[in-house]
Amino acid sequence: MSDPEPRPPLYPATLIRRLNQIAVAQFTAAMGRAGLDLTPVQFCAMDALAAQPGVDQATLASLIGYDRATLGKVVERLELKEILHREVRAEDRRARSLHLTQQGLALLAKARPQVAALQPQILEGLSGTEKDELIRLLTKLTDRVEESDHEAPPMARFG
Repeated sequence: MSDPEPRPPLYPATLIRRLNQIAVAQFTAAMGRAGLDLTPVQFCAMDALAAQPGVDQATLASLIGYDRATLGKVVERLELKEILHREVRAEDRRARSLHLTQQGLALLAKARPQVAALQPQILEGLSGTEKDELIRLLTKLTDRVEESDHEAPPMARFG
């Protein structure tokens, strides 16, 4: 009888990365089935912008916890797709307010139910109590780590 292959240690970071990888694959597949050309980051940016229309790019980056340079490329792609537009601010001509277009709002309205339907799939195999506990623990951990010294872009805190 042969010994089973040794399994590498399961570090929390490895499990978190793998779960994220699976969630992104599920998101991509769901958007493809729905005929929507949208990445997870684009969805997050649009969703945050719908909640806070007119914010600048730096504020939007903070709302979704993304670095400003990377988010700049996301905003450019969304603008090229005519999903959002930038307006020069009257009070500071260097700053730009971001707004979803009608096309962007329509795309977001189609994407939101798809994203909502994915959530149970991502946590499949957990009971309702376990799902609630996982969300509670992830929130607690994220809040705690956000307060520590780390290299990740800052993310705005929500109530």
